[in-house]
Amino acid sequence: MVSTKRRLLVSAPLVLAVLGVVQAKAKERVIKIEARKFRFAPNVIELKKGEAVVLELTALDFPHGFSLPDFKIRADLVMGKPVQVRLKPDQVGQFGFLCDNFCGSGHEEMAGTIIVKA
Repeated sequence: MVSTKRRLLVSAPLVLAVLGVVQAKAKERVIKIEARKFRFAPNVIELKKGEAVVLELTALDFPHGFSLPDFKIRADLVMGKPVQVRLKPDQVGQFGFLCDNFCGSGHEEMAGTIIVKA
């Protein structure tokens, strides 16, 4: 009986830590972004510094790319298959993202901005 109580006391902090991690992931805001020739929608995203978010990107018409160079994030977007990337900005400012998979005439206009506020 003593060893059972001891095991519970020893394992309690571990259980609480795991629950904290699960709860923290559950609080991430999901921002859905559609990619299609020749735009992202939305193409302006506002975040708070330190806010953990998941960008869920879906290519609707072509295999696009997603690049957020200032945060060293890059993903290939396959048509119809959502791709998730996590972001927790640690600096305030405006940061550009773009399609880095040539998708035809107009490709150079396929870009957006993430605005991070304090």
